[in-house]
Amino acid sequence: MNASDAAVRDRLTTAIRERGDEIADRWVQLQQERAAIGIDEGELREEADALLVLLGGALNSDHGMESVVDAHQDLRGAVMELSLRRERSGATPTATSLAILALKDALLEAVERDNHDPRELFPAALTINRLLDEAAALSFNAYVERREEIIQRQSRQLLELSTPVVHLWRQTLAVPLIGTLDTARTQVVMENLLQAIQTHEARVAIIDITGVPTVDTAVAQHLMQTVNAVRLMGADCFISGVRPSIAQTIAQLGIDLSTILTRATLADALAAAVDMTGQDSPATGTTKSR
Repeated sequence: MNASDAAVRDRLTTAIRERGDEIADRWVQLQQERAAIGIDEGELREEADALLVLLGGALNSDHGMESVVDAHQDLRGAVMELSLRRERSGATPTATSLAILALKDALLEAVERDNHDPRELFPAALTINRLLDEAAALSFNAYVERREEIIQRQSRQLLELSTPVVHLWRQTLAVPLIGTLDTARTQVVMENLLQAIQTHEARVAIIDITGVPTVDTAVAQHLMQTVNAVRLMGADCFISGVRPSIAQTIAQLGIDLSTILTRATLADALAAAVDMTGQDSPATGTTKSR
């Protein structure tokens, strides 16, 4: 840290220490004027007091000016928590960033009260801009990361809902697939199906692709991997719903599905499953006499 940076840090920490109440009050006022936030004045003041204490501590640390906010764990955590509270109150990420940026004016006004020399105010202003720009960017990134987590979680839930494993009767499961198959969805199918096989001690699993519009090389490979995984669990697996157009496509692609049990319709697969498990009637669960 050079002498100039040290002097600026000292000037800012002194302003925060000696004029902390003024800075906090001014920051609350600016937020209420500029940012659309649904937080009452008392909460804003508590938030401002806590953040200013942490900002003063970060300025007294050995972290470089280019990464003070991100490197100081307590300050970083406070900024991210501020972003979370604003999100819960309904504030947009832009409003949250503007609220943090409003601290620039409050800090600079406090520094100006004690020093009117432009040669000292200019580096102080640059440092304040750098610090608060970093904090605003961090709050925005925190919002984006949380949204991405929510989107990924919801996407996973939608995948699971769109690939249900149906317990038809004792030792028999079915997975009716509708729509396009991709790697992510096939992985969910495999995981759910294997778990259901273990839970229900299933001997037969039917994967019905009647609702799958097209089958290409990638889809066929995914299905083969799922079938092989089912077999490793000790169960047999049927692929049903193989329409003429799909059969022709698979043949033209040169994909070898000769080792996989296939049926043209779900009804054919159900009949084969009944015979394989020795069931007379799925509804009654009775078994064939041997």
